[in-house]
Amino acid sequence: MKPRIILAHTTLPDGSSLELHEHDKRFYLHSHGQQWAGVSTLLAEEELAKLGTHPFRPARQPKMLVLGLGLGALVKAVAAAIPQKKADFMVYEPQRELVQWQKKFFPQDHCFQDSRVRCLHDLTPSSLARENGSLHAILLQADACPLDQGKMLFDDRRWLGAIRDALQAGGVLGITASRVIPGMFSRLRRAGFDVVEHFVVSNPASKRPRRYPIWLARKPAGHAEK
Repeated sequence: MKPRIILAHTTLPDGSSLELHEHDKRFYLHSHGQQWAGVSTLLAEEELAKLGTHPFRPARQPKMLVLGLGLGALVKAVAAAIPQKKADFMVYEPQRELVQWQKKFFPQDHCFQDSRVRCLHDLTPSSLARENGSLHAILLQADACPLDQGKMLFDDRRWLGAIRDALQAGGVLGITASRVIPGMFSRLRRAGFDVVEHFVVSNPASKRPRRYPIWLARKPAGHAEK
């Protein structure tokens, strides 16, 4: 049996440890006793990127935000889905070590090789809201999404309101997770979005395939900007 190797580790704001693991040439992030942002979430992240960017592929200068870097899979999938040279892909990741790990451990395949990708280390609801309808899509994988005072961003009405204000009319907030999050559909509806829910099957041939949820929340075309 091949060993599991801890390549790097850092401390999260809540004092817990975040570790980068490698096992049989596969990489994972590990925290709070759980494995995430690895092979198991890759399919859902790629599907979210396809669905969340599809309406904007004709746009001349699409502008998108990914909340949370993880292992970079979602960022790379978004960049792969949008070929426009003038596209702008921002990723908000306050944990600077994750950016360093990208370049150190994946030198031939890190997401920042694409010059259209840039990282934001500081973001607040007010600074996000100042995008004022300029963003086409905001996408996130729930387990990799940064926290604000220990809370998921989509659990905070300030952040959801800022996300809505930052999106253009018809813009999309796309969320995937490693599990169904109770109340997500109604929470997004209450925040003023039109919502649809999808599921991705990780391995249809498995006896007990895992189903990963994807929520696509669209800002109504008639929603007035502040």
